[in-house]
Amino acid sequence: MPMDGLPRRGALPARWRLCATEPGAPAPGESADWVPLERPLTAAAAWRAAGRWSLDGSPHDFDAQDWWYAAQVDGAALQDMVLGFDGLATLAEVRLNGQTLLHSDSMFLAHQARPAALVHAGANELLIRFASVQAALQQRRPRPRWRTPMVAHQQLRWMRTSLLGRTPGWSPPAAPVGPWRDVWCCPEDQAIAWRLQPSLVAGQGQCAVELRAPAGWARDLVEAEFVLRGPDGAEQVRPLESHGGERYTAHVTVAQPALWWPHTHGEPLLSTAALRTRSRSGAVRTLGLGTVGFRQVEIDRTGDGFALRVNSERIFCRGAGWTPLDPVSLRSGAAECRAAVGQVRDAGLNMLRLAGTLPPEEDHFYDACDALGVLVWQDFPFASMDYPFDDAGFADLAAREAAQLAARLGHRACVAVLCGNSEVEQQAAMWGAPRELWQPAFFHRQLPALCAQHAPATPYWPSSAHGGAFPHQADTGTTSYYGVGAYERPLDDARRSGLRFATECLAFANIPDDAALARLPGGLATRVHHPQWKARSPRDLGAGWDFDDVRDHYLQRLFDVDPARLRHQDHDRYLALGRLATAEAMAAAFAEWRRPASGCAGALVLQLRDLWAGAGWGLLDEQGDPKACWHAVRRCLQPLAVFLTDEGGNGLAVHVVNDTPLERRLVLELSAWREGDVQVARAERPVVATARGGCTLNAIEVLGQFLDLNHAYRFGPPSCEVVSARLLEDGREVATALHFPLGLAPLVATRSRDLGLAAAVDITGDGEAVATVRTGRCAVGVHLDVPGWQAADDHFHLAPGASRQVHLRRTVAGAVLAGQVLALNAAAAVPLETQP
Repeated sequence: MPMDGLPRRGALPARWRLCATEPGAPAPGESADWVPLERPLTAAAAWRAAGRWSLDGSPHDFDAQDWWYAAQVDGAALQDMVLGFDGLATLAEVRLNGQTLLHSDSMFLAHQARPAALVHAGANELLIRFASVQAALQQRRPRPRWRTPMVAHQQLRWMRTSLLGRTPGWSPPAAPVGPWRDVWCCPEDQAIAWRLQPSLVAGQGQCAVELRAPAGWARDLVEAEFVLRGPDGAEQVRPLESHGGERYTAHVTVAQPALWWPHTHGEPLLSTAALRTRSRSGAVRTLGLGTVGFRQVEIDRTGDGFALRVNSERIFCRGAGWTPLDPVSLRSGAAECRAAVGQVRDAGLNMLRLAGTLPPEEDHFYDACDALGVLVWQDFPFASMDYPFDDAGFADLAAREAAQLAARLGHRACVAVLCGNSEVEQQAAMWGAPRELWQPAFFHRQLPALCAQHAPATPYWPSSAHGGAFPHQADTGTTSYYGVGAYERPLDDARRSGLRFATECLAFANIPDDAALARLPGGLATRVHHPQWKARSPRDLGAGWDFDDVRDHYLQRLFDVDPARLRHQDHDRYLALGRLATAEAMAAAFAEWRRPASGCAGALVLQLRDLWAGAGWGLLDEQGDPKACWHAVRRCLQPLAVFLTDEGGNGLAVHVVNDTPLERRLVLELSAWREGDVQVARAERPVVATARGGCTLNAIEVLGQFLDLNHAYRFGPPSCEVVSARLLEDGREVATALHFPLGLAPLVATRSRDLGLAAAVDITGDGEAVATVRTGRCAVGVHLDVPGWQAADDHFHLAPGASRQVHLRRTVAGAVLAGQVLALNAAAAVPLETQP
């Protein structure tokens, strides 16, 4: 049975090297072109480290060759050891001293071996051959019953490997080949594995542990206990019970456990689990088993929808698709990963999705999500293709992978959904396959049974797009929603679609700031139409359009300009409006979905982070720096937020949302202006935002008089051009929203010389500062251009007479605090003035 825990292990002490050969060639000799390695890495990462290849250079097909990894290991380091291989991509044979130790046909399967019989007293050679995936794809096999446009070779459906690096329309050409996870060793007598199974039943916390230990492990022990320490430090201790042989169990009950919540709705409180032993000599050892979060997650299908309830509370899930921080090695450091998840939390996002196109993440990713209160939607690694489950060998391999992954993640508080696949149902339906082929039995019978066995506290869902007359129907179940986005529907489609839950949505080619564009192969001289730009613009293979075209569609609709002509005449202006266009589209969609009356229970933007420099789907660039759309989404997704929506003849609606567990007593301030800075209305009213609740007010009710705030009746000239809603708590602004009844186009059509825009900055610490930006008239798309410094908020609008304080953080050592502030409706930038 798969176990969650891993032995006490360390990296295999060895000298590694790498060599590429033609497919089917014999093992390379000493005179071959070997590349020394500091540690096992994918072939692409190893070549990058050796200076032989980079994403910015000539492409290389890593699937076209055989790759050989050789490790010289001293016999003392292997004797009486367990060898572990946590991930071998993809067709691998492992040999020790010329004898086969194991084969692997799946990137997603972990292996252990006991090599004692093959170990030599002196030097030993561990050799791993990764056979060419391209050569394996030439084998004649049955054709798929439907096709997927994301891959160049449809028979990848037979390969249990990641599609990342093999999808030319959106991922860099760095197919993962080689050891992509740890190669480790552990003394056999310490090879303990364990499995935690926490649950929340009728308000009581239950935590069971099952331990597998080597024969004779307990021979020298006087005592062995399972210890569960709560967030308050209180311990629950139970002795391990032996079941004969190598199996031990214990069970703890916590009467009123501290609950784990997603950070938007409470505290992600964790308990720590440990094994404590005392030997006959009196030595006491403690082995950490990980953390446990007591929470209950349920799928609510009321009205054919889809919503997650955590601890009985309905959660609006908002976030994005996670991608590896390094798409070449697929590795990250624990601190680096935690910082990236912390960035997500601080932006108000509470869910990350690992799509079926990607491999599962390292343990420290799930550690960070557990600790920081970020939910995880975890797809099993199947995506879009017609997988050959009628082949017994393939089906058995898929089942073993799934069992390992479910057991590995089953105790995680953060893992909210285990999902069978990414868009398999949708792709079959869209290709025109018969309805009986949309739902393979593996995803609808076998996989849910495996999850019930290995991860009973985590809900299972069969596919990322599932439910309704067809899988991608927005108003039933879950879907990939691209009405606003790829399908170029009007912004009001976010509401008209009746979206219930988007496992992915809002895909645009989001333009990063200039620092990221400078990292394109051609640097800042690379224009949008250039092949080097277009090579990194996401697209579906074979389509006559790409996601730059999608962005341009909304740029034209929002700003009433011809994108092609603007790009020709003023490329920088085109980039600035393009950045704001996707930001505005996303903000408008989330405002609709988070309304208290909305039936939507979640929306995950397609991609959190770009995979390489360029205008990718990410909210962040490939280094994790924010784009304009990130800032817009961050403002929309805070636990306490306010939105304005146009309700036609019913006027403007003001929506207040409070996800936090505390009631908030607020003041709502509503103002309207025309002619740039003439205030035509202002009112305040107290608002009580209930805990984990929301309310909707009519703006006219707040003002106490009728005013055509959204220019719905058109009885004359517009009564206003800007409407502002501010939430104040103890006199401090905690949320704000602006509405433009005539849209943004009239405001940016003419650039004013007298906005009254000004910016002053105070240094608050080493590498920290606060900029105060003020304006006399409405300022659109305010951007702080401070080289070497990063703004916590950017690309925002300011109402007439408003100001905003923005924290700045130095990102380049030695960078001087100097720069400028720009607005899209200002004729010129203004300098950032440093306060004396």
